[in-house]
Amino acid sequence: MPTRRFATPGSNPARSSASTSGGLAGHLAGQIFSVEQTLAHPVTSDAVDGVLDHYARVPWIGTAPDDEVSVAIRSGGERSAAGGLDLLLDRARVGLTSLRVMLPTHTLLDVVQPPWTTWALHLGDFLVTRLMEIAVHSDDLAVSVGVLDPVLGLLTALAVRRHGQANVLRALSRAERAPVAINAI
Repeated sequence: MPTRRFATPGSNPARSSASTSGGLAGHLAGQIFSVEQTLAHPVTSDAVDGVLDHYARVPWIGTAPDDEVSVAIRSGGERSAAGGLDLLLDRARVGLTSLRVMLPTHTLLDVVQPPWTTWALHLGDFLVTRLMEIAVHSDDLAVSVGVLDPVLGLLTALAVRRHGQANVLRALSRAERAPVAINAI
């Protein structure tokens, strides 16, 4: 993301996790930081929730944009991004390097407790929650900086490169002329 777009309004400040594109980037990078924090946090709960139970307990689902929890989430993204894009990227790189060391020492069935909850999850379930955050807010960030549907565009380009434009066009427009596959990867 160009630095000049870092301070632009987020895709939907009323509903997104941050009020600027930088804040959205900070929230995305926060998914890396949250895994580090969670792996280092002691488990004090006897309750181990599955993913759906976790989402039934999180305080932010169904809240209004000005509710305290929504404001706190946006503020956290903004704080993470406060030093600018280069610092945020450096922190994310350091975090990823740390996770490359930390994660192999765990199994997906290890019990972890995010510091902001009173319940625990299996590490695999917790990682699914982080992937969901990344998927949702990557789209928010792409819209915020004017790069619509980056994944779809990339997958389309890869499919065209692999199978040819005519085959991709036929698969999208005429089932009877479609090749067997137009997979991108």
